[in-house]
Amino acid sequence: MILDRNEKCWCGSGLKYKKCHLEFDEKIESFKRKGHIVPPRDIIKSQKDIEGIKRSAKINDGVLDLVASKIKAGMSTADIDKLVYDYTIEHGAIPAPLNFEGFPKSVCTSINNEVCHGIPDENIIIKDGDIINVDVSTILDGYYSDASRMFMIGNVSEEAKRLVEVARECMIKGIEAIKPWGFLGDIGAACQEHAHKNGYTIVRALGGHGIGNEFHEDPFVPHIGEKGTGMLLVPGMILTVEPMVNQGTYDVFVDEENEWTIYTADDKLSAQWEHTVLITETGIEILAK
Repeated sequence: MILDRNEKCWCGSGLKYKKCHLEFDEKIESFKRKGHIVPPRDIIKSQKDIEGIKRSAKINDGVLDLVASKIKAGMSTADIDKLVYDYTIEHGAIPAPLNFEGFPKSVCTSINNEVCHGIPDENIIIKDGDIINVDVSTILDGYYSDASRMFMIGNVSEEAKRLVEVARECMIKGIEAIKPWGFLGDIGAACQEHAHKNGYTIVRALGGHGIGNEFHEDPFVPHIGEKGTGMLLVPGMILTVEPMVNQGTYDVFVDEENEWTIYTADDKLSAQWEHTVLITETGIEILAK
């Protein structure tokens, strides 16, 4: 929709269009004319949205900090689920995974060869030497945030430690590649290069996503790619960077029984870290970690 210069801006700021997003829209249009994929307005967050997402992210970080202080060998993954549920509810928020498309729990707990979407269970006991990803997502006042961390339990093998460390480095490299007026492919290229340099692979079937007003929004964020390709990244976009790094092949499969948990096809280890990232005028801001 084309606005008159003196109309109120589409972003909800209350300012006149010429004083707010006119120059921004003209810049996007210049990229579009050159054949680039540009983001639709509905995934560009208003200042009100950003503040709401930040409040959600603060609770999300608090959940992960609590898990970090409590997780240990001998706990069940159901114990982690209870920690997440109780903390989230006590802070006036809702665990986003709970009942999302039928997911039965408040958090994803993925151990060793589980790539993601592990379902907490009182019969799954965390053991010495395990590596586990705890993936937390929070809804507060309708705003979503999302982050995950890896935890190394007790005496973890050097191979597993290295994988966890490189997976975190891949995420950081991906985030460092984000620039306002850069491209989505820059993220994947950075993650992929670092993983391959260290002898690992990046899962291709899954990726990050836009987030904020919904749990999963556009764009899909692949963690493989080519620099300078894909959707234009502009200030106001919020997305997750969450490369899933495998020891062996990047191929995966879905558990046929629960239809959620995803495993490495070759039974080797997988590791993943995730941050929620806001693109700003000057760079990025990490909202949830």
